[in-house]
Amino acid sequence: MTATSPATPTTPAAPTTGTLPQDPPASRSARLHRWDVRWGPYALIAPFFLFFTVFTLLPLLYTGWASLHRIELTAPERAEWAGLHHYARLLRNPLFWNALRNTLVIGVLSTVPQLLTALALAHLLHSRLRAATFWRVALLTPYATSVAAATLVFSLLYGRDHGLVNWVLGALGAGPVDWQNGTWSARLAVSSIVVWRWTGYNALLYLAAMQAVPDELYESAELDGASRTRQFLHVTVPSLRPTILFTVVVSTIGALQLFGEPLLFGGAGGQKGGASHQFQTLGLFLYEQGWFTYHLGRACAVAWTMFLLLLLIAAGHGLARRLLRKDG
Repeated sequence: MTATSPATPTTPAAPTTGTLPQDPPASRSARLHRWDVRWGPYALIAPFFLFFTVFTLLPLLYTGWASLHRIELTAPERAEWAGLHHYARLLRNPLFWNALRNTLVIGVLSTVPQLLTALALAHLLHSRLRAATFWRVALLTPYATSVAAATLVFSLLYGRDHGLVNWVLGALGAGPVDWQNGTWSARLAVSSIVVWRWTGYNALLYLAAMQAVPDELYESAELDGASRTRQFLHVTVPSLRPTILFTVVVSTIGALQLFGEPLLFGGAGGQKGGASHQFQTLGLFLYEQGWFTYHLGRACAVAWTMFLLLLLIAAGHGLARRLLRKDG
């Protein structure tokens, strides 16, 4: 006889409903974590590239296209192919060369005193000065002031009949100066506005760079018998060369794009830069071509010429940095 084992109960098979089994919560969280690590940084920087494309890249490409066409501001939908005609016309236009010359002159008159004064102020603030925080905030006040407000105040100061500057000149025995209608006087007046607004900003940049200079360098120079002046010339200034180069490039780019100060200083006809265009900059020349003579294609050609000049400045900055690294 053979023994028979009792029958083991069998579990009934689950009915198939055609649905896939769901992932466990741990698997879903791991997949979300991998997605976040891989695509999260792109999602964070996507808004910047979106705004850059809409407000910078597309307008830049459109101005490049418009500079090759004859387009009037009164009928922007009608475009006629012109090729490089606008660029060739610029090279033959004396007003363009006048604007370029004024831009370079005002740039030099504003950049050189601005950076030298900023360097001196930063050196003064770097020393142990009482109420240093107050003076640092005071330096930023002109930078935070509106361009319109600052230019209007300076226009009153440089007034021909009742301006404070002419009053001081008269007290010193000099005759009044027609600041707005003169050539060099208008350039100096516009440059002084730029110097007043940007000196404090550059001074704080220099101050931050000075605070990063190791104290051991000053101690070694002092042990060698170097005076404060020699320490500044042979320790501080060489250590600030990258920052000085940066401020020179940024100030040069700002001078090339100068627009608000000469426009408001010129009054009602500010887009001309004076009655004889004596202080018209490239920015004002672009504005006049596009919004007063309604030649949108010519204005776009001026804009792209300015853009090419900025690329040359950037290339010069890169070359100067390489030379500084080799010297260092």
